[in-house]
Amino acid sequence: MKSERKAYLALVVVCLVWGVSWVGTKEAVKFMPTFQMVGIRQTLAAYVLFFMVRGYKLPRKKEWHPILLLSLLNFMISNGLASWGVKLTTAGLSAIMGAIFPLWLVIILAARGGNRMPRLAWIGILIGFSGVCIVFYEHLHELFNLSFLGGILLGLIASLSWAYGTIYTKEFAIDFNPYHSIGWQMLISGLVVTLLAQLSGQVIPMAEIKLYTWTAILFLVVVSSIIAFVAYLYALQKLPTSLVSVYAYINPLVAVLAGSLFTGEPLTVLIISGSLVTLAGVYIVNRALSKSQVH
Repeated sequence: MKSERKAYLALVVVCLVWGVSWVGTKEAVKFMPTFQMVGIRQTLAAYVLFFMVRGYKLPRKKEWHPILLLSLLNFMISNGLASWGVKLTTAGLSAIMGAIFPLWLVIILAARGGNRMPRLAWIGILIGFSGVCIVFYEHLHELFNLSFLGGILLGLIASLSWAYGTIYTKEFAIDFNPYHSIGWQMLISGLVVTLLAQLSGQVIPMAEIKLYTWTAILFLVVVSSIIAFVAYLYALQKLPTSLVSVYAYINPLVAVLAGSLFTGEPLTVLIISGSLVTLAGVYIVNRALSKSQVH
């Protein structure tokens, strides 16, 4: 019973921290180039050394291909573009864009023709995108703001890339320790993104990075990427997977509320109701895919 209480506490930590992390990302990129921040965060958060100290060997030759591809999909593209999108829009909207990746899963699988999608999944897609439309009704006046639209597009591409990474992981990258793999993915992507930022000139001297920005980065590294991730693993070990998955529906709501509370992002009835409708659609899609065993 005590371990179960700890597991529920761990799940609460995941729901809150990963929601607030969208705001943390928004603040981290406020005063510095996005990809420089992403490179620093991913490099510092890579916990490969932990596995090496515990006696884990380097990945085998056949494991490097999925590690490199997932590093590109999940971290360079997904995390990198999502962080850039946050800078151009709001934490709440970016979190909602990230939460719709199950909708992309349905579309990708249907386009590939490998599985017949259940009708309920398509209903979930319609509900999910209608919720997005409700949210963006509040931002119609920004349709001619190319920066804002660019941020939304980046968020959509980021969630699409995460969906591709999820499908690839399930099909080709299940034969080795996923947590060891993620450590390598983060390290590789962090170093590559840092190099690209340097080559593009989109960097500022380390001495000019504000203490406020370092605080946001350290929050993302220590609290979001390490503590919350450990809590997530603990919750997965002690609680049903279906229960732990609720974090995906709570994170965007936490992001919307945290953005309003800490950074003054708008919080209206339309934004809240649209967020709930979007997440309801995502939930329906997940349920449909789970029952049909295609996800």
